[in-house]
Amino acid sequence: MELAGTPEPATELPRSPVRFSFAAAAVLVLIITGVVAGLLARWRHDAELGTQTVELSIATVTVVAPAPGKPAAGLLLPAEVKPWVEAPIYARASGYLRRWLVDLGATVEPGRLLAEIETPELDQELDRASHELAETEAALGLAKITSDRYAELLKTASVSEQETAEKQADFALTTARVAAARANVRRLENLQSFARVTAPFAGVITLRNTDVGDLITAAGGKELFRLAQTEKLRVYVRVPQTQALAIAAGQTAELLVPERPDRVFRARVVSTAGAISADSRTLLTQLEVDNPQGEILAGSFVQVRFPVSEATKRLSLPGNTLLFRTEGPQVGIVQPDGRVELRNVKLGRDFGQTVEILDGVQPEDQVILNPPDSLMDGIAVRIAETAKTETAK
Repeated sequence: MELAGTPEPATELPRSPVRFSFAAAAVLVLIITGVVAGLLARWRHDAELGTQTVELSIATVTVVAPAPGKPAAGLLLPAEVKPWVEAPIYARASGYLRRWLVDLGATVEPGRLLAEIETPELDQELDRASHELAETEAALGLAKITSDRYAELLKTASVSEQETAEKQADFALTTARVAAARANVRRLENLQSFARVTAPFAGVITLRNTDVGDLITAAGGKELFRLAQTEKLRVYVRVPQTQALAIAAGQTAELLVPERPDRVFRARVVSTAGAISADSRTLLTQLEVDNPQGEILAGSFVQVRFPVSEATKRLSLPGNTLLFRTEGPQVGIVQPDGRVELRNVKLGRDFGQTVEILDGVQPEDQVILNPPDSLMDGIAVRIAETAKTETAK
């Protein structure tokens, strides 16, 4: 029996299948989305890690472009200055110096009397030779008369042919003696003329080595004067074998005199020896330089500078770009594709922080600074941003 007023229990309605399927699909979508998101994040992380690994494996380098080289100072060599013409003057006649008329530094013209020599012995020899000549000339006259007379007598058979021939031979012999005597007189006269010492050419007296009363000996005697032409000078320089082929006749050069640091004299190559000296491995070269004012003293030590041709444009690089290996000095060049090219270079002058490069690089090349010893040909590198900015500037 049911009590009055007691409510009846509620009846449970069954769930809808559509509602259950939607919830499951939503959960499944959420799960799949989470899985995909996780996979994408992991893939992205792996890709970033791979990219970083590749980037870290590429070395970053700093590069520099070759700079114009310092202008060449030229080939500077020591040299010696000589007079254009120089001659020691000796005596050809023996005797005593009577007087001298020029002293050191005197400028003389050709034929100028420099000194006179007293030659008593030579004067006596000339006097004797003159008398001998007169004697032989008298004998020649007698021999001629006798020869002519015997020739006439031979026609009348008054003398024999033998006697006539003897007289003719005596005449010929006397003629030869006269010629010899005359030659001896001319020789002694020429020697006597050497008692007057004269200048053979115009120039300056650079040495006087005698005085009044000195004994003068013709054979092996001492030098009396030295005469030199200094309006034009000869300059002798020895060029090293490595530079010998660059020297040619007609080439100009600069003459530097230590005593005149503010002046540069122009010289010209006249000739070369044409062969390398075996003892010094140098080429003897002769230059000429005008010296009308006598500003350069003959016998001076000077320096000759041969200009270097500017046809070849030289470059320079910092010293810390070089690699020294068995192949020789090299530099690393970064190519446009980022690959390294190891290139051999020819070195020139060393300026300390920079080195002159004669061959091997171009102005547009990007040369690696401080290259590691492990740098290899063909590896990929990355140029630092600061280096790019400096290169662009």
